[in-house]
Amino acid sequence: MRNITYLLIGSAILIVLLHNAAPEPLLYPKSATIIASDKYHGVTVSDPYRWLEDDNSLQTKAWVEKQNAFTSSYLRRIPYRRKIEKRLKELWDYPTHSTPFQKGNKIYFYKNEGLQNQSVLYVQDTPNSEARIFLDPNNFSKDGTVALGGIYFSNDNRYMGYAIQRAGSDWREFYVLNVATGQLLADHLKWLKFSGMSWSGEGFYYNAFPKPTEGDELSASNENSKVFYHRLGTKQEQDELIFFDPKTPRISPYPSTTDDGRFLMLYRSKGTYGQSLAVKDLSKPGTSFIPIVADYSSEISIIDHIDGQLFAITDRNTPNRKVVLIDLENPNESSWKTIINEQEHVLTNVNLVGNKLFAHYMVDIVSEWSIYDLDGNRVGDVNLPGAGISSGFSGKKDQMVTWYSFQSIVRPPTIYQYDIESGVSSLYQSSMAKFDQESFVLKQEFYSSRDGTKIPIFIAHKRDLHIDSQRPTLLYAYGGFNIPIRPYFNKTLSIILENDGVYAMANLRGGGEYGEEWHQSGMLENKQNVFDDFIAASEYLITAGYTSPTKLAIRGGSNGGLLIGAVLNQRPDLFRVAFPEVGVMDMLRYEKFTIGWAWAVEYGSVIERNHFNNLHRYSPLHNIRSGEYYPSVLIYTADHDDRVVPAHSFKYAASMQNAQAGVAPILIRIGTSVGHGAGKPTQKRIEEYAEKWAFMFYEMGVDI
Repeated sequence: MRNITYLLIGSAILIVLLHNAAPEPLLYPKSATIIASDKYHGVTVSDPYRWLEDDNSLQTKAWVEKQNAFTSSYLRRIPYRRKIEKRLKELWDYPTHSTPFQKGNKIYFYKNEGLQNQSVLYVQDTPNSEARIFLDPNNFSKDGTVALGGIYFSNDNRYMGYAIQRAGSDWREFYVLNVATGQLLADHLKWLKFSGMSWSGEGFYYNAFPKPTEGDELSASNENSKVFYHRLGTKQEQDELIFFDPKTPRISPYPSTTDDGRFLMLYRSKGTYGQSLAVKDLSKPGTSFIPIVADYSSEISIIDHIDGQLFAITDRNTPNRKVVLIDLENPNESSWKTIINEQEHVLTNVNLVGNKLFAHYMVDIVSEWSIYDLDGNRVGDVNLPGAGISSGFSGKKDQMVTWYSFQSIVRPPTIYQYDIESGVSSLYQSSMAKFDQESFVLKQEFYSSRDGTKIPIFIAHKRDLHIDSQRPTLLYAYGGFNIPIRPYFNKTLSIILENDGVYAMANLRGGGEYGEEWHQSGMLENKQNVFDDFIAASEYLITAGYTSPTKLAIRGGSNGGLLIGAVLNQRPDLFRVAFPEVGVMDMLRYEKFTIGWAWAVEYGSVIERNHFNNLHRYSPLHNIRSGEYYPSVLIYTADHDDRVVPAHSFKYAASMQNAQAGVAPILIRIGTSVGHGAGKPTQKRIEEYAEKWAFMFYEMGVDI
């Protein structure tokens, strides 16, 4: 402990010296302060930058323009930014393939030639036949900002519905193609959000929020979701209302159907965790929904059915999840039959393919696949190429060939074909990535958090890297919403690894890496555990000799942006560079915008005094200290982010710039015609990462 204390003191002195060496603090664009406040449980909280919540005002637009210009001006001083951008284009410029999937007697996959803004959907008759373009999203818009949001084949595979998303917004539009002819039908649905197409008969079910008023499309609260049925050939306004409960505007319903369209599942959720479930047998006209789960204390998802009996995966009374069989003639929970028991490791998903259940487990984050028959007998395992991340094994009940991918941070994705009858994998598509995987190493290590909990961390670097406590290091984490963060290959990290840097990824509490108990230990009043886990990860990288506070950068997005903002306030001495991206920064007002109210399940609501006290204690916006020496910060948000509205980052940036006592820059980049992240065009992604990695090296004083 003494060694890290001396190291932190020495690094803090060096940071001060670096600050003192600079000629003068930066002159940021002026952010006006206007008196505004809220009162919570007798506590008055000021909000001087609330005017930035109005993203349509001329004042906010002018502020955004000035901030972007200021950031561009600062980044232009970095001599090797264009060099990094050029290298990123080289790293990106190779064909990539998705895992294939079968629909009817055709095989589909996505392919990107390298620098295409959006990946293209291809179709082929057999695995070895010539592929042809089926749908090219690059034709949706000239600049690539209209993206494919999902595809949904009808039960008989005659039609394919697809969703588009404009400029990164969560709002969707639906279209339908005739699969045989490729012709677009007249059906066109608008103003949909968080919905797919669930086919049955001559149409599909979907859920939709009311159309927002003009000007509020990207910020108004999304409530009063309804479930509709759309029959092909009719107009959206003629769609049949299937379910709506006006008494519960913030309990969202969403529909799903089994592969054959026989059963309609109606899920309802109060937020980001917990569902109720009711099921309707569509083969029996006039029947009502049968309740399966009435409360919102667990997760349940129907996999498919066999002869009318439903296979479901659930964490109900089993934090690591199990598979059950539900007989709709006797649907009470006490009558459910357990098919796959809860195991030591987390069961993340199950696919019913080739009359087998393919079950994916996370074993200390790494993938394992086990195979069960329909009675729950374990009949085998998939022999994966090594320790890494695998996904796939999708298909129909009678499909005897399927595909899966395998990858890790230092192993580009490889696709394999799997013969279900023989249990044999064969190479289907090798990666053409410009990445020499033999030159790099990926390690998984464990460190102790503040309370002694062991936390996994993945660390990647050159195989022959000299570990001297001065390696430029990027630490990434998320820690929330029961979402596991896994070591996927990311071509942008090559810039860091090639330049003798280290990339680390910590699996904090709050995520889904070890089941629902792990999740709950990092949510609500336990949220400080997440920040403690991250701070401990940073200290571990320092004590283990990888880096120092002058060479450590941290990054996180969305809930991870909240994480970065919180730890910057709690331990600004520990980092040199920070990237809080599309973050939830105002924990007292997050419920007021778009779908933010749904996160109260995870964070808590200011309506309750204990939750307010907890949120106020760590909220990034409300814990910025005036006169603090903060490290270099590059905040990122986007003008069409209607998941975490940019006002969070706007107010945070204005407050940080006003509070900064040192000369380290506090910058914000507001992306244009992009949203929370999905569907972002390749060119914009390259430009964004070039700025980030250049900023990181420059602020660390590293020349590349």
